[in-house]
Amino acid sequence: MERIRLFLKDLMTQESISGYEGKVVKVFCNHAKKVSDDVYVDRIGNAICKVKGTQNEDPHKVMIFAHLDSLGLVVSKVNEQGFIYVDRLGGIPEKVLPGLRVSIRTLDDKYLPGIIAVKSHHATSTEEKYKVDKVTDLYIDVGASCKEDVIRSGIRVGCPLVYEPRYEELLGNRISGTFVDNRAGCACLLRILDLIDMQKPGVDTYIVGSAFEEFNLRGAMMAAREIKPDFAICIDVTLAGDTPETLKRFTGDLGKGPVVSLYNFHGRGTLNGFIAHESLYKLAIQCAEKTNIPLQEFASTGVLSDSSYVQFENGYTACLDMGYPARYTHSPVEMCDLNDLELLSKLIHNMLLNIDDNLKTSRF
Repeated sequence: MERIRLFLKDLMTQESISGYEGKVVKVFCNHAKKVSDDVYVDRIGNAICKVKGTQNEDPHKVMIFAHLDSLGLVVSKVNEQGFIYVDRLGGIPEKVLPGLRVSIRTLDDKYLPGIIAVKSHHATSTEEKYKVDKVTDLYIDVGASCKEDVIRSGIRVGCPLVYEPRYEELLGNRISGTFVDNRAGCACLLRILDLIDMQKPGVDTYIVGSAFEEFNLRGAMMAAREIKPDFAICIDVTLAGDTPETLKRFTGDLGKGPVVSLYNFHGRGTLNGFIAHESLYKLAIQCAEKTNIPLQEFASTGVLSDSSYVQFENGYTACLDMGYPARYTHSPVEMCDLNDLELLSKLIHNMLLNIDDNLKTSRF
């Protein structure tokens, strides 16, 4: 579990918003190249690691992937007084924003600190105290006295910004901070590479840290188009069902093991979603039982994963969504359990060891 802890801390402390994933890609590749046959970054920004399997003749290709990017904001205007207005890049929750510290990326790839302004409590009316402001009504204060100060710092319209990075260890095996979604999934990818280095599967394995998930879910799709995998497993958060507001809606508790996601549907805008490939799902159950790893299940509307597009590549790619329960998603205090990540990594590695010609690539 110490390896997971090391990977996660390194990954969670990188400002790498969707479309600007360079910092976290570098960290991911530096870890991955120690145990991979080949590591490279494709044109769209996916980090791809290939490990040749032990089967010499026509082995299956399996892609294991998790997104490296995070959601954030983007500068939409700088006013004459030097205050910065923003819009969302991904599913930012407005109610957590006022008073937060943020990091703004400049044109020369530096990150400058800023504060999302909050109206002084003493000047706030009773009605305003219970109102959530729209993101487009908020503004960022970087300490500038005028617009020219902001421009000279390298901040322009279009520059992205993220929550100020934070990693914090809590009681037991719980950690909290920024970008658990989905740097925890990427930490699992690196841990799976460790396990593959100790015991290689027969299949050729492609470990992919994908770009653009929080923006348009198309990065992993481009990796699948290049790799042409027979099977693909997506690692991402599932919504924990163990807090007061989620008990009646979701299954999956922190500390009780990895999760297999059987169904998701966005339900807004894209009308896209994903239904698990049944043969892969049954393999996950079999491997969990064999290794005595508890396996939780999840199904919900309102969420979407990269599998929704990866499944349509290569004529049809057999996909399965797997993950770990996470609390407070898309906030700067997301939480997960390190033991869930360790067990998820071991379960997926065992699945790789058991993929053979009997596993069906077609849906029926």
